[in-house]
Amino acid sequence: MASTPDLGAPAPDFTLPAVVLSDGAVTQRQFTLSEHRGKPIVLAFYPGDDTPVCTKQMCAYSNELEKFTGVGAEVWGISPQGLDSHEKFARRHGLQMPLLADPDKTVIRDYGIALPGLGLKRSVFLVDAEGVLRWKHVARLGLTYQPVATLTEQIAALG
Repeated sequence: MASTPDLGAPAPDFTLPAVVLSDGAVTQRQFTLSEHRGKPIVLAFYPGDDTPVCTKQMCAYSNELEKFTGVGAEVWGISPQGLDSHEKFARRHGLQMPLLADPDKTVIRDYGIALPGLGLKRSVFLVDAEGVLRWKHVARLGLTYQPVATLTEQIAALG
């Protein structure tokens, strides 16, 4: 299995399709990491839509999205499910951040978090405004997730 990218190195670039829920309407579009320079991005890799821990994690991040935007950051959720699953997940829970689909697990492998037969390790990567990886957390078991306060403190420390 590939290792995760090193801190201080450029974050692996990618383009993935996503769903975005806004005011009850869902749009689909492509998200390319390198096209979002200028602000930090939290890449929240999660194993599956509508699973207990993933739902708690994505709801926590969405419910406190203003704390991320307050420190100038965006949050992207990334998992191997397709856009239809992401749309149902976003609508069911009112998730306001983009949910990116990586069904081929290309990006998941590029970030070194693939688990053969199981999908992926729950992980969070913080990419700074210049596209450099500044912080990461890769869960061993995936039964917990990084709280908003921890992530926003890390983002604020970039300043």
